Amino acid sequence: MSRLLAPTLREDPGEAEVVSHKLMLRAGMIRKVAAGVYTFLPLGLKTLHKVINIVREEMNKSGAQEVFMPTLLPAEYWQETGRWGIYGKELFRVKDRHERDFCLGPTHEEIITDLARNNIKSYKQLPINLYQIQTKFRDEIRPRFGLMRGREFMMKDSYSFHDSEESLDKEYNNMHAVYCRIFDRMGLVYKFIDADSGVMGGSFSQEFMVLAESGEEQVGDARGIEVGHIFKLGTKYSSSMNAIFLDVDNKEQPLIMGCYGIGVSRIVAAAIEQKNDKDGIVWPMALAPYLVVIIPAIIEDVEQMKVAEELYERVKAMPTDRQGQGAGLSDEVVLDDRPGRIGPKLKDADLIGFPIKVIVGKSLKEGKIEIKLRKTGETTLVEVAKVPEYLRNIITPAAERRG
Repeated sequence: MSRLLAPTLREDPGEAEVVSHKLMLRAGMIRKVAAGVYTFLPLGLKTLHKVINIVREEMNKSGAQEVFMPTLLPAEYWQETGRWGIYGKELFRVKDRHERDFCLGPTHEEIITDLARNNIKSYKQLPINLYQIQTKFRDEIRPRFGLMRGREFMMKDSYSFHDSEESLDKEYNNMHAVYCRIFDRMGLVYKFIDADSGVMGGSFSQEFMVLAESGEEQVGDARGIEVGHIFKLGTKYSSSMNAIFLDVDNKEQPLIMGCYGIGVSRIVAAAIEQKNDKDGIVWPMALAPYLVVIIPAIIEDVEQMKVAEELYERVKAMPTDRQGQGAGLSDEVVLDDRPGRIGPKLKDADLIGFPIKVIVGKSLKEGKIEIKLRKTGETTLVEVAKVPEYLRNIITPAAERRG
């Protein structure tokens, strides 16, 4: 912790209106650069990467293929579909030195459709689902709520191409199931509802909403924060951009499309909105920046520091699965070796939301360590030698649920 850039704050920042914004600033996860534009600090980035990894793993398992498209997009593609004029002031528009129009991509239907029309020629190449995890830009009239409504944000957007409505329906249902697995692995409580397709267009869409008191929309008896949206686009983009293929009868047909988005950075904020208490963030195991923090009560106590450092090394080397294998916890444990009293360290641990606190304190005289769970507050005294195994029994079921 002495080397970790995690500048925690004791008071709520005046600029923050919602819980997630307050806690991300107080926990040293993000810092503001401009309205709706934030730098992710190490703790925030670790959680963002955990979200990305879960999304990527489930998308890859589903058969989708990852691509990476540019954020700087030529206006002519948007002009082909008519959205250059329709999208409005939310579209960041720029000119290059030759006075050619570009935009910073808020979404990529036009670009992926251009890719498809130049590379997909036959029904034999279908269906295909291409996705990316990419920074998006929207010039919000009033950026607010931290990561909830920013002008720059991270998204997973995927686009499927089909030769029939039946094929589209199958992939749409597949993506629906994938999204459920993603949010289940993240430990989030969510609902999905039929939704308005808006400027994206298409015949049908559904939103995935993380339930939280500060949600933007009413969902049944609760409020929800939109974190995912899946669309049946049909031929809206392929028709206007002449993206055609040859069907089984050798006739030209417009590609039939689906679109599937997840607000990757927004999930981080939505998780905090759902999982917090008066002391700070209560992360689900799958999203916590670190799973374990080891806190010696008195760093000047030679024996406490010796045991804390030994535990730190042993836990880092500990495998995470029941077979004694797995990636281990080398990147999941932090030692709070900062000078000072234990009280502020415990407050920081709860604020940041470490799921497990390992406290090396006065019980060490009895050969025991105090282990406290953030979610339940449950405290257990464990013999020093048994601490790694005890932690593994807590962490392993969570790791197995994560996939």
